[in-house]
Amino acid sequence: MQRDVLLLGEILEAAERILTVVEGRSVDDIAEDDLRRDALLWNFTVLGEATSQLSEALRAAHDDVGWQRPVQLRNRIVHGYWSIDLEILVSTARNDLPGFVRAARQVLDGIGRA
Repeated sequence: MQRDVLLLGEILEAAERILTVVEGRSVDDIAEDDLRRDALLWNFTVLGEATSQLSEALRAAHDDVGWQRPVQLRNRIVHGYWSIDLEILVSTARNDLPGFVRAARQVLDGIGRA
């Protein structure tokens, strides 16, 4: 359980960094800024890897969170980095990530109360 708490912390930290990277910036802005683009890719990778390391018990107990999506995205980035579409990453960050963050935070808060 302690490992899951640490991993959820990593997930939330990476997600917050992703949101910071895309905040107020266009896809073109990010594409032209190597450091920002690399930060976006790295933090999506960290988020997906930490998610993949969560215990099966935790993921099963909260199967409504959609744990597999960040793992799939991480695999796509790591194994197909040369053909990553930044528009999809930015859209994912803006449209999908906030809901995932809320759900992951609720899971973490629930562990704290248990």
